[in-house]
Parts: sequence; C-alpha cells; structure tokens
Amino acid sequence: MPLPAPSKISPWPESAEQSQPQEAADPPAVDNRAAPASEKAEVSNPDIDWALLEVDASTLMTTAPGKLHPPSRAVAGSGAMSWSSQQKEYGSAVSVKQPISPVLDMQVGADMTVVRQPQTLAELLAEKAGNGGNEPQSSGAAWASASAGGVASIWDKTTLEARIDPSQDQGKLGTSLSKSLALGEQYSLTLQNGYNMIQGFGPVPGAAGRTSYETEQSAKLGVADTGTTFSAGGSLSTLDDKWLGRIGAEQKIVGGFNVSASIAETPLGIANKSVTAGFKKSW
Repeated sequence: MPLPAPSKISPWPESAEQSQPQEAADPPAVDNRAAPASEKAEVSNPDIDWALLEVDASTLMTTAPGKLHPPSRAVAGSGAMSWSSQQKEYGSAVSVKQPISPVLDMQVGADMTVVRQPQTLAELLAEKAGNGGNEPQSSGAAWASASAGGVASIWDKTTLEARIDPSQDQGKLGTSLSKSLALGEQYSLTLQNGYNMIQGFGPVPGAAGRTSYETEQSAKLGVADTGTTFSAGGSLSTLDDKWLGRIGAEQKIVGGFNVSASIAETPLGIANKSVTAGFKKSW
C-alpha cells in the first residue's frame, strides 16, 4: 500500500483568512509598552491610602516634646544630687546633698572629712599642731533639713535640721530663725537665732547618753565689693552654763579660693584661734 505524500510547507505567509484559527488558539503576548494609558494607571496605582501622608511637617516637632526630647539632668536639676569639695591642710572636706521634695525645700545629705595620710614625720607633726595636738581622723555625718518662710517682718526664714554624727557620738535636732536685711547696695546683714537639742549616744551601744540644750545667736555683715564677710556671735549650753563668744571673718578669692579666720572662747577659758585657707568647688 503506497504511503501518503507529506504535506508541503509553503515558504510564503498565509493570508488573513487562513491564519485566523491559529490566532484564536494561541493568543498573542501582551506588550505593556503598547498598552493604553488607563491600563498603565491601574498597574502603577495599587490600593494605597495616600491620605496618610497628608500631615503638616511643622507639627512633628511640637507634638509630645517629652517623648522626642527627654529632659536632661541639667534641666531636671531641681532633684539632682550636688557635690562640693573644699581642700584642707590635712585632706578634703566633701559634702553631698539631694533635694527630695520642693515642698518646704526638704533635703538630705552628708558631710565627710577625708584625711590625707602623712608621708613624713614632719607632715604628721604639722597636722597634729593644726588639729589641737590630735591626729586628724576621717569622719562623716548624715543630716536632713527643711526650710520654710517666716512670720511677717519678725524673721523671713525658718530651718529645721536633724543630724547624726557618729564621730562625736551624738545626734542633734535643731531649728534656726533668720532675718536678712539689705543695707544699701553694698552691704547685707543677716541675723540668726538657733535652738538645738543634743542627745549623746552613750559609751555603750544601746545605753542612753546625756541630753543637753543650747542656744546660739549670730550676726553676719557682708561687703559685696570685696567679697568679705564679718561674723560675731555666741552660744549658751546647759553643759557650760555660760555664754561663749566668737568672732570671725572670711575673704573670698577669685577661682573658689577663700581664707577665713576665727577666735572663739572655750569652757576652759582658753581662746580657740584658727586660720583656714581652702578651695571650694561644686559640681
């Protein structure tokens, strides 16, 4: 049986009528470059809510400033801890205080004396001579205070203070009333009266010590031009039963340096004289 002859492939393109069934079977590829403008918009513009970007940029820096810029320690300085240090001939006197409430100006703090170890015998003898014949010792005391206003024109400031001093084996509770007066533009006068109750700890832990009371009065005259302060006053204690007077002066020098001198009476009748030069810095 003879085989059928293979179909001939024409090298010429077919006519439109002949190619129509082939185009229906195989749809042509889509050319985006030839797509209409409406179809391009549908592809490049999906369902996005662009209205969220309609925000005034100037309001970004004024909305919730506390979250954008938290206050620094310097801005919140009303509750910041502060330190001060004053150089002494035998070491350093360091004080720290921490405000705990703006009401009544309440503060807590501590006063510490850090003694420098002498390197030579001559330094040790000099330190003993400057400390009344005794070798200086490091010590510390804790305190708490509160301040309030005064009463009319009688006084303008009231201060309450509680202090515990282990180096002296005693605790102290006192109050002071002060009045400040301006004498022109160059002078200022401060008058102060203080009343204290002192409780001794006793030689044995747990044993009650002796309680004493004292009162003190002082007046300070400040000179604004020279930075000089003159002071005079006295104290009376139930342990001494007599007034003990004292006078002093302090001169401020540029850069935190100061020089002070004082003369005070003692219960033994011997005047206690002291001259101190130091450097004081707060941070």
